[in-house]
This record gives sequence, structure tokens and C-alpha cells, in this order.
Amino acid sequence: MFDKVLIANRGEIALRVLRACRELGVRTVVVHSSADADSLPVRLADEAVRIGPAASRRSYLNAAAIVEAARQTGAQAVHPGYGFLSEDADFAEICAENGLVFVGPPPQVMAALADKSTARALMSRAGLPLPPGSVRTLPTVTEAQEVAAEVGYPVIVKAAAGGGGRGMTVVRSAAELPRAYARTRAAAQVAFGDDRVYVERYLADARHVEVQVLCDGEGNGVHLGTRDCSVQRRHQKLVEEAPAPALRPATLDTLAEVALRGALSVGFTGAGTVEFLVDDAERAHFLEINCRIQVEHPVTEMVTGVDLVREQLYVAAGVPLRLRQSDVRLHGVAIECRVNVEDPDRDFAPAPGRLDRFRPPGGPFTRVDTHGHVGYLVSPHYDSLLAKVAAWAPDRDAALDRLDRALAEFDVAGPGVRTTIPFARRVLRDPAFRAARHTTALVERLLTPPADDARPADDARPADDARPAVAVPPVVSDPRAATDPTGRTAVPAVPTAGPTIWRNR
Repeated sequence: MFDKVLIANRGEIALRVLRACRELGVRTVVVHSSADADSLPVRLADEAVRIGPAASRRSYLNAAAIVEAARQTGAQAVHPGYGFLSEDADFAEICAENGLVFVGPPPQVMAALADKSTARALMSRAGLPLPPGSVRTLPTVTEAQEVAAEVGYPVIVKAAAGGGGRGMTVVRSAAELPRAYARTRAAAQVAFGDDRVYVERYLADARHVEVQVLCDGEGNGVHLGTRDCSVQRRHQKLVEEAPAPALRPATLDTLAEVALRGALSVGFTGAGTVEFLVDDAERAHFLEINCRIQVEHPVTEMVTGVDLVREQLYVAAGVPLRLRQSDVRLHGVAIECRVNVEDPDRDFAPAPGRLDRFRPPGGPFTRVDTHGHVGYLVSPHYDSLLAKVAAWAPDRDAALDRLDRALAEFDVAGPGVRTTIPFARRVLRDPAFRAARHTTALVERLLTPPADDARPADDARPADDARPAVAVPPVVSDPRAATDPTGRTAVPAVPTAGPTIWRNR
């Protein structure tokens, strides 16, 4: 096992990785921006390195600063968490060139799977079912029109380099396609530096089901069951559960089997997720493979008892997989809600601010992953995820009741701060969701007012720019102007122009 791991992330996932390392006796280095200088992961890390200002591109996406921080602190491995550089094959290769172990698949595997078109071709060869559409990318709108006409509308135009719910446009008619095609290519170029797109049939009322896999560097692998992630807003997951409910055992077994086969066929190592859409006839359609730990990993851990981050670290350290498939047992049901600092009444607009009150729930079989605390300033610069609340119970009804109780206990308040807790509780109480008859269309249905809705028309409601803006205190950009809340002494381990390192004494 490693002696020291650098955590190249922030928020609750940085804290999650830090805790796994500490339980293994591994020292930690947490890199952070100036906006996160007072965050909980920074407070708890053995060493903390300021790598740049608040802007992600100058801090958490600054590969050179992260690698230099690892070298200066003597870290042997880099755990990227999720988001940021977690699926960046170039960053993984840079780590390797600098003698650092990247906790994730090999760079060449990541590069192949990051390209959605290439991934579709690889998985098709491995025998995984694909949704009707193009296997290769489509360089002209004429080709896109031909594919769409063949598979039938609605279709979805997807960026080959897309991910995280970005780079996708649903097209419901032939008349919409040219504009959607051009718009998606332009957005993909801006977001990913790659404008290639492909087209596939859009399944409007399907389930989003994924399979967690673990693989080592010696060709061994196991799956850890399924998760249902169908409750989504703009392709961003809001509620997740394990195992996926209301599917036949044969369907669940088939999904798990083909997912593991697909991952092993490309030499995947570490923790990954194979994602599918499942239609009402329980036909599965491959979507993508994620080469990282998932936001929703806690529900799998709760039903299997397997610490996925710990296993990631063991595999990255070269230890053969310690699990066999016969060791994996699923017990009960776990359901997770993401608590985002967003206002559902304003189309889920970010609602950051200072947390004057912050009391997470507790109780039996309830898990809360969060980096929040009283006085914490939720930054407007990053993702709005504040916490994940998960509950386990022997059966689904009891898990739903327990999770609803936990969300009701969660007390979060501050100037301008709003959260998605009320909307999450609405989802949990929805009859279709309670009966496990929900699909990816659930959130859109809940947000669509009934025909006899008496609310005023949009033009009679206050404009967004007429609402008061959230007041956010300025971020201290100069680390010399900030005080360290733990009383640590600054160690000038690197030149002043480089990262600033703090060490816990």
C-alpha cells in the first residue's frame, strides 16, 4: 500500500477518499483552491496545498500544479475522485511520466472509453446491446439525417467526448435536427475541444440502470450489482438506489454479466460503472462506461458491505482483487438523495451562501456524506452538491420511509441558501416512484404544471434579474491574507510562485 496519497479534488468526495486513506494508515495531501482554504478536507488532511485561485481551470484542472504538489510533498499516488481530471487520460499519462500512480484505469483504456463513439464500437464487439443509431461519428448533418430517418424519431445527438450530462440534445422531429446538430457540435467544441457527434434513438420512457464493477491488473473482475439512477434533471442524477427495483432477476443477472464482460474486454482496472437504458420490455441498451468512482457509490457500499474507495486504492497499489464473485452478497435496499444548493422553484438555479445552520440527520442505517459545517461558505465557483443522504433497510418501502425521515431532519439555512431537499421528498412520495414504475421522465412530469394550473403566466411573473441576487462574501485570493483555522504553520516547501503547502503538526 502507498505511504502517501494526493487527493486531487474537493468537497465531499475529497473527504470520502481522505477517510478511506486514514483507515488504511495512508497519509494524505489535499490540494485546494483559495476558495476552499477553510474547507473540511483541508482541515483534516495531513498536508494541504494551495494550487491556485478559485477558478477551476487555474486550480483543480491545473495538472501541472497538481503534479508539482505531489512531487514536493512526496506523494506516491493521485486519487482524482470524480469530475475535474478523474477521466482525463492525458492527466493520467502525465502522472505516470512523473512517477505517480493514477488511481484509475490505464490512460489508453480511459482514452478509448472517453470517446463515446469508440466505446460503443468496443462494447458492440464485446456483445453488449446498443441502442439503434450510429456506431461511428457523423461529420455532416446529411449523415445525421440519414441515421435519424432510419432509426426513427425522437433521436438524441450526443458529443463523442461528452460526459456528466453535457453534450446531448434531444430531437423530436426532422425539422429540428439541422439546428440541433449544429448547436450540439458547437457546444461540444467549447466544452470538450472536440465537436464530433453521433446520433442514436432516444428512449423517452426508459430506466437508467448501471452496474458497478471492480477489476484488477491481472484480468480479474467482479460486479457488485445494479443501481437505478432514473430520477434525473437535465441528465444529472438526483436519486439513486441499489439494487435496481422492479426488474426481473434474469434481467439483473444479464446486465451484471454483460457489464463485467465489457469492462474486462478492454483491460479495465479499478472501480467503474457500466451504464444502460432499460426499456419497458426490459431490453437493455449500452450507454457508456465511467472510469471513476461514482457520486452514488454509497448505495452499493451499503448493500454489499464493500468499501469501493479502499478497493480502488488496493488495485492501484498492484494488489490482486481481494474479492471473488461468490463473496459479493446483496442485502436489503439502499436509496440516496443528492442535496444540492439549488432552488427548485427557480429552475434549479444555484443558491450558494454561508451556512448559518447545518445539522445533518442521523439515526439507524442512515449515512450522510458531506463537507458542510456551520459557517461554511458554499462557493458559487463549483458544483452545487453539498451532501448525499442515504438510507438502508431490509426492503424498499422501509428504505424510502427512512430516507424521507432523514431528509425531514436535515436542517440547512443561511442567507440566500436553498436546497433540493423539498423536491427530493416530493420524489420519494410520488406514487409512481413508490411503486418503482418511474422512468427518466419522472422529474419532467413533476415539474410540468397541470393544465388547470392557476399560476400566473410567465410574463406576469417577476423576471429572474428582478429577484435579489445572492450575496456571497468575497474570496480571499492571497493566501498570505488568510489565517489557518487549525493553527498550523506554513512550510515554505515550494517557491512562492508555486503551490503553498500547509502541514498538520
